[in-house]
Amino acid sequence: MSEEKKESLKEKHLQFAKSTNNRVWELLEKNRRSPAEDQEMILSAFASLYHWMNAGTAVNTQRAYWMLSRVYQVLNKSEDALDWALKCQVITERYTDEMEDFDLAFAQEGLARAYALSGDHKRAKRHYDQAVSFGELIQDPEDKLTFEKDLQDGNWFKLSPE
Repeated sequence: MSEEKKESLKEKHLQFAKSTNNRVWELLEKNRRSPAEDQEMILSAFASLYHWMNAGTAVNTQRAYWMLSRVYQVLNKSEDALDWALKCQVITERYTDEMEDFDLAFAQEGLARAYALSGDHKRAKRHYDQAVSFGELIQDPEDKLTFEKDLQDGNWFKLSPE
């Protein structure tokens, strides 16, 4: 395959990665989704991961893993949510130098929610506390606000952050 065709394919992967990622967010933010939309959300999250793995970096893959965990959390599928949160953490640790400060915080937040959903509140609390600590280190005010809002919102599955 010529270099030009490779670049063109990478550009298409990037385009699809972004569009499927955006679709997942649209569906996550809906107050009510149909079963068909839930299925679309899962498939879009997997499509996003696939395309990021072909066009992005370890950071993009880490964020796609986090998104899959969030999708499964929202759908109350604890085993899948935890599986993807753990994968997110592995890649976060493997490529720490490439991660943004908020990626470190969100990786812990994803683990905290996944453990809370699975009923392991002891581990959930530990990761929640780590998420808060990493969140305090986020430098960009907009990123920090986004993280703090996410930490306050959503279902914590009976986890008491205090």
